[in-house]
Amino acid sequence: MPSPDPQPAFVLIRPQMGENIGAAARGMWNFGLDRMRIIAPRDGWPNQKAVAMASGAGRLLDEAQIFDDTPAAIADCDYVYATTARPRGLTKPVLTPEAAMDEARAMIAEGRKVAVMFGPERSGMENDDIARANAIISVPVNLDFPSLNLAQCVLLTGYEWRRASVPARPAHVDAAGDWAEQIEIEKLSQHYEETLDQAGFFFPDHKAANMKTNLRNLWSRMPLTRADVQVLHGIMRQMVRWKDCG
Repeated sequence: MPSPDPQPAFVLIRPQMGENIGAAARGMWNFGLDRMRIIAPRDGWPNQKAVAMASGAGRLLDEAQIFDDTPAAIADCDYVYATTARPRGLTKPVLTPEAAMDEARAMIAEGRKVAVMFGPERSGMENDDIARANAIISVPVNLDFPSLNLAQCVLLTGYEWRRASVPARPAHVDAAGDWAEQIEIEKLSQHYEETLDQAGFFFPDHKAANMKTNLRNLWSRMPLTRADVQVLHGIMRQMVRWKDCG
């Protein structure tokens, strides 16, 4: 059975090669998507080449819904995107995959049913299919080489869906300690600045102030834990001891 998680349906319109269908299924499953709909696959269905290419995503093909035409495939949806490199003069909102999947996530959270249509490999989506969409997804590709194959387009859109749907994870801090507080970073900066000053590092004099500012800026850019700060203090102390012993 498809995943219970709310998600858009990915609709493949008249795909021409089983391998491309399988690769699209694999790309969908990489990002937790399993609502595949296929319209009039050229080489019939089921397709063993699709199964072979899908690898571990074969379940999507087993559960894929097959339709004769576009109206039937999107009949239960209330918002539909068409992926195309060329809007072809039709007046519709045009969004990047990132913006479209952000919008789709919000609509699905409201209980709406969303579909994303992908056109045939060779010619792309026809105007008759695009006209049925509410909005267009257009990838900002190289205008001298705008063509994406089916699996690439599915993978890219699937990635943006996943990115939009999964909360950002906080950076990991292990058991060695927590993030260093600003006072600890300040003391570390002072330690290095004072020691380097004694060593004659800030030379010539007219550049010293800018060099010290750059050093402080270096510390502020680094996400340091308390353990990191202690290591850096220890490195500087040991270098001073080593110099004195010499």
